[in-house]
Amino acid sequence: MDEQKSAGYAAGTLSTKRASLRRFLAWRRRRKMASPEPDEVEVTLYMRRSCPLGPKHRSLARRALLGFLQHLRRRGLISVAAAEPSGKTRCTLSCRYADYLRSEKGLSERSIEVYLPRVDDFLSHLVTRRGTPAVRGLDAGILRRFLLERARDLSGEGVRLLAVSLRCFLRFLHAQGEIPADLTAAIPTVRRRTPPGIPGQLTPEELERVLAAPDQTCSRGRRDRAILLLLARLGLRSREVLALELGDLRWRTGELLIRGKGSRQDLLPLPEDVGAAVAQYLRMDRGVRSTDRVFLRANAPLVPLTGSPSIGHIVRRAMAQAGVARPRRIAAHLFRHTLASRMLQRGARLREIAEVLRHRSPGTTEIYAKIDMRSLLEVVRPWPIRGGAL
Repeated sequence: MDEQKSAGYAAGTLSTKRASLRRFLAWRRRRKMASPEPDEVEVTLYMRRSCPLGPKHRSLARRALLGFLQHLRRRGLISVAAAEPSGKTRCTLSCRYADYLRSEKGLSERSIEVYLPRVDDFLSHLVTRRGTPAVRGLDAGILRRFLLERARDLSGEGVRLLAVSLRCFLRFLHAQGEIPADLTAAIPTVRRRTPPGIPGQLTPEELERVLAAPDQTCSRGRRDRAILLLLARLGLRSREVLALELGDLRWRTGELLIRGKGSRQDLLPLPEDVGAAVAQYLRMDRGVRSTDRVFLRANAPLVPLTGSPSIGHIVRRAMAQAGVARPRRIAAHLFRHTLASRMLQRGARLREIAEVLRHRSPGTTEIYAKIDMRSLLEVVRPWPIRGGAL
């Protein structure tokens, strides 16, 4: 239980976990289980038939028992369950593809998380229809049938992402010699039906209210304010905030190393208020942990925050506390749009905004031209005078 204690669990929670573990081990001895090694099947059987806890504590007990199995496997005390042959083949191909996206294409982990599930779904489809995930013998008919079958339950954007993922996977298969011909032409192009709308933004008054919303007398509030300031002052993406490590904070030079898309790294100046908020959180709340990630969960286990939705949840909570209307889709990105809009109002050009927001393509920044009247006036044609244009 030393690992659990260091993870920040309260004494009462640790006591419940210990009691659950003792009951489970006593149950195994009474049942005289055939296997000397416990596994997930036994945990499920115990929870279903013999766990005496009520609904309030059953979930905690189950997590404790599964965590116990993981601990035993990390220590090499029990074996890891063997995967089925088809699953092993599928996993091997998926792992190779993930390494290809990471090393050859330079994609970030977040982008890989978008591509891989769609490829795994396709390989599972092959197992269901053909009994094997082997990609030999793929043809245009198989690919199109899969795409049309999945398209019934997806939005237009979902179909577009699926098509992009499949084309990338087919290029990988052809480059690796897994298929003899490049089949990317078999995947139709799915275009966006509507162009992006005008980006939402916060007014200066709303922005300050949101930044002041977190409670500075508690650990969670101090962490949330540091995150909000990073989003608002530097226009960071959610995954860039999540990826921040202690070594990225260059206190002596007043700079911050940002790990962006495609393994790109940029040094940004660290504003005084942002640095003060991050330093306060590190000094008062984070403590010494085994991880280098800056921002951790507020509740046990005290592990790094993961997934962009965790940052979106922090933003939405602050907006609710500040009485500011919450967006339906974007949350953290709203601060990037607000920063770009304020730069435009202060006379910055789109090229300068692209540098601050670290856009790879100038076309990504063109969306802000919709709210920049000055830039639009530079390209609009003059209205014809009476009698016709000159």
